[in-house]
Amino acid sequence: MRRLEPTVVLTRSDVRRLLSLSDCVAAVERALRRQGEGLDPPPGVLGISVADGGFHAKAAVLGDYFATKLNANFPLNPRRGDLPAIQGAVLLARVADGRLLAVMDSIEITMQRTAAATVVAARALARADAATMTVCGCGTQGAIHLEALAIACALRRVFVYDLAPDAAARLARDAAERLGLAVEPTRDLDGAVRASDIVVTCTPSRAPVIHADAVRPGTFIAAVGADSGDKQELEPRLLARATVVVDSLAQCAEIGELHHALRAGVMTPAAVHAELGQVVAGRRSGRTSAAEITVFDSTGTAVQDAAAAALVYERARAKGLGIPVELAS
Repeated sequence: MRRLEPTVVLTRSDVRRLLSLSDCVAAVERALRRQGEGLDPPPGVLGISVADGGFHAKAAVLGDYFATKLNANFPLNPRRGDLPAIQGAVLLARVADGRLLAVMDSIEITMQRTAAATVVAARALARADAATMTVCGCGTQGAIHLEALAIACALRRVFVYDLAPDAAARLARDAAERLGLAVEPTRDLDGAVRASDIVVTCTPSRAPVIHADAVRPGTFIAAVGADSGDKQELEPRLLARATVVVDSLAQCAEIGELHHALRAGVMTPAAVHAELGQVVAGRRSGRTSAAEITVFDSTGTAVQDAAAAALVYERARAKGLGIPVELAS
């Protein structure tokens, strides 16, 4: 009997060694282009809420790979001790025969692929002269989004806001030192938004934190926090007056900011401009005017997870990293 290729187990430190943010952006962009060209079937998602948090499983086919990610999201964890708010695992399999190729920690993949998708969206939807940004939510996603967009855009000034002022002060200090930018903590979120060309929201909020009246013409907004139906960061009126691009129309209609705009009756699915993959593939336009308000509704898709996981796996094989396990023995 032919000896099966072992499944490789990769820890978070392995993933961090193998996956750079710039390479993750490129991988996610390629995957989104495939999605926009209709080369792979639509991704799927299953979510279950529990006390103080929830679980979701996301799955997608990407070329020769199938990936599924099981993540737990418990926002109170950092206050309780050392547990991260988001944790889980990605399973990567071969489409041709179903062979389980790898099991890897999901934390770094989730962080990087989410920021990578926002970078891809910003390239298409933010103004070329965007120079001021507000980051609302100063946890791990806020930090990596600040880093990613500081590289992708010609930023000169950044405001950071969090319900915990110490978190905003800490991110401002660390990011200013590391990135050489003017990064200011603020307690006036509306004022920061009014002064910004780019706004990124990375919170577990259950009610709008960004209101339509605070957003000036020409702003690009990336709403990252809503990944379940009870989460919300944007006022529905804001989506109604904006050009809305989603990562997945079906998924955003169920669990994203679009979900709340549909329930409020201020939008229909037909009013959504495009999925991001369609924009990347050139099938739909990105920003078309300097005064346009653009919104990227980012619920995080398994296509993005698959892109990052496949890259990690291929590099792990090339470098001989990971723990081989005979799961089928």
